[in-house]
Amino acid sequence: MKNDFLPISKEDMKARGWDFVDFTYVIGDAYVDHYSFGPAVISRILEKNGYRVGIISQPDWKKKESIDVFGRPRLGFLVSAGNMDSMVNHYTVAKKKRSSDAYTPGGIIGKRPDYATVVYSNLIRQTYKDVPIIIGGVEASLRRMAHYDYWSDSFKRSILLDSQADLLLYGMGEKSIVEVADALAGGLLAKDITYIKGSVYKAKSLENLHEDYIILPDFTEMKEDKKRYAESFSLQYENTDPFTAKKLAEPYGDKLFVIQNPPQEPLTEDEFDEVCELPYMKNAHPSYDKEGGVAALPEVKFGLSSNRGCFGSCSFCSIAFHQGRILQTRSHDSLIREAQAFKDDKDFKGYIHDVGGPTANFRHPACEKQLTHGACKSRQCLFPTPCKNLRADHSDYMKLLRKLRALPHVKKVFVRSGIRFDYIMQDPKCNSVLKELSEHHISGQMRVAPEHISDTVLHYMGKPQSSVYKAFVKKFQDINGNKQFVVPYLMSSHPGSTLKEAIKLAEYLHSIGHTPEQVQDFYPTPSTVSTCMYYTGYDPRTMKKVYTPRDPHEKAMQRALMQYKLPHNYKLVKEALITAGREDLIGFDKKCLIRPEKGAPPQKRFTPHSTPRKKHKK
Repeated sequence: MKNDFLPISKEDMKARGWDFVDFTYVIGDAYVDHYSFGPAVISRILEKNGYRVGIISQPDWKKKESIDVFGRPRLGFLVSAGNMDSMVNHYTVAKKKRSSDAYTPGGIIGKRPDYATVVYSNLIRQTYKDVPIIIGGVEASLRRMAHYDYWSDSFKRSILLDSQADLLLYGMGEKSIVEVADALAGGLLAKDITYIKGSVYKAKSLENLHEDYIILPDFTEMKEDKKRYAESFSLQYENTDPFTAKKLAEPYGDKLFVIQNPPQEPLTEDEFDEVCELPYMKNAHPSYDKEGGVAALPEVKFGLSSNRGCFGSCSFCSIAFHQGRILQTRSHDSLIREAQAFKDDKDFKGYIHDVGGPTANFRHPACEKQLTHGACKSRQCLFPTPCKNLRADHSDYMKLLRKLRALPHVKKVFVRSGIRFDYIMQDPKCNSVLKELSEHHISGQMRVAPEHISDTVLHYMGKPQSSVYKAFVKKFQDINGNKQFVVPYLMSSHPGSTLKEAIKLAEYLHSIGHTPEQVQDFYPTPSTVSTCMYYTGYDPRTMKKVYTPRDPHEKAMQRALMQYKLPHNYKLVKEALITAGREDLIGFDKKCLIRPEKGAPPQKRFTPHSTPRKKHKK
């Protein structure tokens, strides 16, 4: 039988000669059969291992029959909100409804419910009381334990409890899902599947936990005392490594526990190759063509995923909690095979859109010991300064890029995913790396993410000091002259940022003559260090208090300062400067951010080094 999309209807199922499916997979996204979409990976992994999977994409959550497309599955339901947390998908940081959804055919908004994993799972429970439900994906993974929910401004229980699911798989899930499927197929009850790495389950007591484990603070205790949640989050953060993590038990009273097993071990290169080379259709389901397709696909269709995981560990990023800190990479051969196959697609124009992952220029673990002993609990690889054991070497990445751009059907190979500039600066061959990237792999602008210019804020962000970024910019300019430019990604209102720090950032933007086209206000998404700071007021790494801008008006002022030149921001910028006692930045001098309003009393022009004339006595 030729490769095809997995069934989305009973007719599709019958066409394959099936009378049933082993798993019904309910997803919040459109069905896109590409390895950049989590449900496609899990479905194809199960298929490879002999299991039948039917897909129900974006069911009508107001109708019970919408999840009954294939009837009762033999082994269970799988549920995922999709490639994003459904609340991030639906709402801006200002909690306003987004105007489009890149993961829905035609970009139509509202095709999935808020808190989709919980809604879908409860919908299933209304019809099937005893069929196992296994939840996964980003939404479930990052809400696996008690967490702060920004959109309701409340402290929520583990999503495992609210969804009524039997089991939660966190992380990427390729190994875990096969172990779960084999256990169910072998006759094990869902409630007895308590041993799989990368899983979270419910228990009525801790009697059966024979190995070493950590008891986290009780849910009620954390809800009443935010500091206790910060302490809990610190323990969770220290136990995200597959080699050193212990089991975590989160009590909900004395008769219910949510128990997290240690993470799955990272994929080997061969395993990662295999995952990315399963028989995907590399396209959205053809039923979406009439609606204009799925906007998220073109962004990745002709890009190459060369790694996963990240040892950068920025405080506002959830990758450490989801993919882990140990880098995993694909082989050159696998990536070249994928690139060679692009030429068979009628839409390929000769441009590879990206070669990267969470961080493009990471191609091996931070140090050799991580593959056997795991990532360090007590320190990070790049922050506050690079570890002495860090292996900063771009040679493998540059060899890969050369091989790809040498392919006869390839016109240009772009690198568009994030480049970690402080890592480049650690490479002894930094100059040649920058030169080659500039000449062959970027177009006019190199986008990097210093995020801020205040060392105070950068400390809370887990980012290098501003001097590192400034040194990088100088080096880039020395190599490129004025041919290309560095464009910084910057963030407002991150924990630690007062108006003083926000004004410092505005002054820096003024000094380089740059006005960002878009401003990213800090977005408190589940299970990040920064979100813990935002909610609790404590830095979970040190348990010291940290200032956090939470007032919407102050956040608006901080955001406006980054675009101080725009006329509609004038009043907010002026208010911010006056509030911070920085009226010296209102005037006509070169250093001033804004001029006085028309009709205001005239201000004397001055220069920083001028001295007033003395009045001579008559």
